[in-house]
Amino acid sequence: MQTLNQAKIGSTVKVVRLHGEGAIKRRIMDMGITKGVEIYVRKVAPLGDPFEITVRGYELSLRKADAEMIEIE
Repeated sequence: MQTLNQAKIGSTVKVVRLHGEGAIKRRIMDMGITKGVEIYVRKVAPLGDPFEITVRGYELSLRKADAEMIEIE
């Protein structure tokens, strides 16, 4: 199992599954990150938090803790 926080900069990955419960999972889904969507990893901050990604045509910053809940392929 690989998660979004393990993806390399400049890679495009596909979401397989979302982990987490309740409000956290709902917030991730509200940002447009759902099963089957492709995510382009743009940048990662020097200390590894946050991640800058492109999803569904818009740029988004995501915390490392949230990125760990997104399973990718």
